[in-house]
Amino acid sequence: MRYSLADCTGNWPSFWLLAAMLVMSGTAVADTEEDSVWLGGLRTTYFGDRPIVQSDDVIELEAPERAEDSAVVPIRIKAKIPQTEEHFIKTITLIIDMNPGQLAGRFHFTPKNGRADLGLRVRVNAYGPVRAIAETNDGKLFMSRRFVKASGGCSAAVGTDIEAAKRRMGKMKFRTDKPVLNGEPLAVQLRVSHPNLTGLQMDQITQLYSTAHFVEKVAVSFEGQAVFAAETGFSLSENPSFRFYFVPDGAGELHAEVIDTEDLRFTGQYAVVPDK
Repeated sequence: MRYSLADCTGNWPSFWLLAAMLVMSGTAVADTEEDSVWLGGLRTTYFGDRPIVQSDDVIELEAPERAEDSAVVPIRIKAKIPQTEEHFIKTITLIIDMNPGQLAGRFHFTPKNGRADLGLRVRVNAYGPVRAIAETNDGKLFMSRRFVKASGGCSAAVGTDIEAAKRRMGKMKFRTDKPVLNGEPLAVQLRVSHPNLTGLQMDQITQLYSTAHFVEKVAVSFEGQAVFAAETGFSLSENPSFRFYFVPDGAGELHAEVIDTEDLRFTGQYAVVPDK
């Protein structure tokens, strides 16, 4: 995936024309203003004319109303249905309306997760909606939406020395909750050291913009069986962190592979040993 400012601005119609049309159809102008980017083409770009139910009954997005740090905004997506072979959430798409790279990521799940919960940290560039859209295995779409007050997250400087950050690039750290029980969903956190440069950060000495360089693909398996995968953009924060679940069925090894936009590949492993 590659992004430019055109990805954000190219889909913006005249707000006033859109507002007039929606007023005539009985839609409040206040809602139109917040959702003008979504209604003006963003929705169609990613989902066409497919029906989307806006509800917190299938997934619920949790985000701060006002972010303390626009470059590191905590996001949690809670699944309201269990992951079973018959019915499960297979994909969650995270969209940040006002970001230059609006598609923060697509995250893939299977019944092996037990729960399709997801935790991560994102950049938010301007006041606006953040949306999580779940697709279930029967092809239905459900959206949870929150309005987040934050600005400047995509152009915020890297939090550490960039050269030091590049030297650590690709190092991974796994962490799991305790206890580890066979047949029960286990929370796993995977953190990847990577500056995740957006291309919008300016070097204060040279006054030049950085080249975009960020994590693009993530795949996690347990003993060869896929348990989590993602395609991500630069809207994820520096040092991307992913919190997800999977159901262990015995002792084994989690294996992660991460690929960035320069086609650098990194791998990490973590031994999982059930307590019972």
